[in-house]
Amino acid sequence: MAVTLNSPISWKNASADDSAMLDSLQPNIIKAHVREFLTLIFLRFDDQAAAKSFLRSLSTTLMKSAKQHLLEIEAFKATSTPGTPYIGLGLTDGGYEFLQTTQRPTDRIFRAGMQNSSLNDPNVGTWDSYFQNPIHAVVLIGDMLNDTKIAAHDQVVSLIQASKGVTIVGTQDGLGLHNDNHEGIEHFGYVDGRSQPLFLLEDIDAEENATDGIANWDPAFPLEQVIVPDPAAPDPAVHFGSYFVYRKLEQNVRLFKGEELKLANRLFGTEDERAGAMVVGRFEDGTPTTMQREDGVESPVPNNFNYFSDKSGAKCPFSGHIRKTNPRGTGGFEDTAGERTHLMARRGQTYGVRTDNPNDGIVENKPESYVGLLFMAFNSDIGNQFEFTQKNWANNPRFPAVPAGFPAPGVDPVIGQTPSDAARPDMEGAATWGDPSSLKTVPTVPRAVTMKGGEYFFMPSLPFLRSL
Repeated sequence: MAVTLNSPISWKNASADDSAMLDSLQPNIIKAHVREFLTLIFLRFDDQAAAKSFLRSLSTTLMKSAKQHLLEIEAFKATSTPGTPYIGLGLTDGGYEFLQTTQRPTDRIFRAGMQNSSLNDPNVGTWDSYFQNPIHAVVLIGDMLNDTKIAAHDQVVSLIQASKGVTIVGTQDGLGLHNDNHEGIEHFGYVDGRSQPLFLLEDIDAEENATDGIANWDPAFPLEQVIVPDPAAPDPAVHFGSYFVYRKLEQNVRLFKGEELKLANRLFGTEDERAGAMVVGRFEDGTPTTMQREDGVESPVPNNFNYFSDKSGAKCPFSGHIRKTNPRGTGGFEDTAGERTHLMARRGQTYGVRTDNPNDGIVENKPESYVGLLFMAFNSDIGNQFEFTQKNWANNPRFPAVPAGFPAPGVDPVIGQTPSDAARPDMEGAATWGDPSSLKTVPTVPRAVTMKGGEYFFMPSLPFLRSL
């Protein structure tokens, strides 16, 4: 028997090989780990023996497995016993080269690194300084409470300092942001992270029976879409890892919210929350524009929808961010099964401290910089998942396909990037609600998200780290 890769699995009734995989896999990959408070530490290795010693110590003393994480969740449900902090470790291709392991991950895009991608990213010279030089590893430390996160962080830093051969080149804090309904939002004010691939049968059952259902959108995905054998592990047949994409995306909130108001006036002649919802594809509280014309469907935020009843883009414009990045079977270039292979497990976190009330509706006091989203995602194939989504969907002005006579959708109004990475061309095809004859073509919001740096990592199995 081998690890089940072509379907989701039950962790509570796992086969022997599936259970061994969960025992060796890092947390946060197949199920998100709660981490309201997060710190990422970026490292450079200076001495091979010291780096290996540090990785062994970190993995044996502080890192837990995916299995332990799942058991902690069950214990919390039963007795309110809090779990332990999340500590994750990723290596770049340069990190593997420095360690001189006999095998290393083979993904060609991972080996090339994010600096060599073709995503229309800003010039590397504009990235945060520590991304402009080689990075060998990243350590993620997160928890629900700040005190326990800080304690775990201090333990990690102590191990780094004791190694005498590992240098901290940069750090980044993440901090959860919430609306009045206590749902996670990003800095523009929209509920974020609701639509996720699910890899555990227990989570799929909960989605079907404890939310709005799964009749219109199936959240179940095979394990092979998020994990791959760890080639350097003692037993790659049951030891798995995942490719980890990290991007720091700064958000100019004042610009975005101000331009939302201008878009409302261009579309409706007055201030109207529908304008922002058309840009994103959901209202701020998460209500999909395919379901209602205003906020109001919440707790839990709906995800059981598609665009098959909106073929003209009259409810959700073809340019809407969530339609561009997950067309739910209506992209027009692939069938639904093909489109689904590009989706990835997103584990993003907001960053930056707000001095305003994010939900007060005032534009003038909103931040213009130093806040944003730490985009993080797990992939089994970076090229077919993250890079495909960014290049072929978000950056592609002709995706998704539109009916004859309709203007091209334009690039994604939130994360799309043009070749010049300067002035974005006006996105055409913004639509009012109702009859398709009311379609309007107007400029949309200008660029308000700037990529500030990032890298590709591989999150190896715990047995690999402990064997160094």
